[in-house]
Amino acid sequence: MSRSRAALRSFAALAFLIPLAACGGPGRPAASEAKAAPGFPYTLTNCGVSSTYQAPPQRAVTMNQHATEIMLALGLQDRIAGTAYLDDSVLPAYRPAYDKIKVLAEEYPSKEVLLGADPDFVYGGYASAFDKAQGRDREGLAKSGINSRLSVEYCTQGPVGLAQLKTEITEVARTFGVPERGAALIEDEQRRVDAVTARVKDKPRPSVFVYDSGEDSAFTSGGDGIGNEIVSRAGGTNVFADLKDTFGDVSWEKVIERKPEVVLIYDYGGTTVESKKRRLLNDPALAQVPAIRNQRFVVLPLSSAVLGVRVADAAESLGRQLHPDAA
Repeated sequence: MSRSRAALRSFAALAFLIPLAACGGPGRPAASEAKAAPGFPYTLTNCGVSSTYQAPPQRAVTMNQHATEIMLALGLQDRIAGTAYLDDSVLPAYRPAYDKIKVLAEEYPSKEVLLGADPDFVYGGYASAFDKAQGRDREGLAKSGINSRLSVEYCTQGPVGLAQLKTEITEVARTFGVPERGAALIEDEQRRVDAVTARVKDKPRPSVFVYDSGEDSAFTSGGDGIGNEIVSRAGGTNVFADLKDTFGDVSWEKVIERKPEVVLIYDYGGTTVESKKRRLLNDPALAQVPAIRNQRFVVLPLSSAVLGVRVADAAESLGRQLHPDAA
């Protein structure tokens, strides 16, 4: 999967849609010609980029699963002109809405395809969505009159947790003029995660090594991503929480030294969970690592371990796997 390596149980989309004023741009009425929407103009700074919205965007393009699903969870499918790059199937509650949206590319669209969708807003889940070498950088989009947003997981200084999820949902909802939907979504996520934390709070906390991928070294979840928060909320301890990054490479020697009791495998892409298990089980150097010796594996889809509407899903699932007696 192409993403920046350095860099809910679904909440059903609300059935109602409030009227939204049109944005200016090619093929669209200018904001000055439309009735001003409540709460606009709206200015915010996202990942160092300041944007002012005279009215809610009308033709968004979403890239990466978590960006797309946040939009769908907020009931904004009618504002999505195109989408791209899933790691996983969309959540079942969102499938009917998703199936009506044009898929621009299996992975990231070219600049020409992206601009061909005539977007007024581009929302990327990973920093790689705005690859300058591919002509999708935020500065270039702004010069074309297109606003953009990057998930705050990839520009937060320090650990990412539920506060950043609240920021992400709140700002997206506010940008599209549906703040009440954002508040309801946040409340549901918080309630469910808090319930998991309460169930496991008195349980022993096993040490967890997150195995994303890697042969010569291990690509793992560091302490700055939402994945670390999910492990903690589910009643475990990430053995690489001291890695000051969302994801990062570590040596197998360090994995051995830290003696994890559980391996959490991220499931995505062309390499199956079983293949990842075999790679670990067949490595003689890892034989005495407690998690390998006891064959204690747990699994989460990668789409659940990023800053999106599946955070509560992930905490619930991992909590059950780490502490089945507390389910």
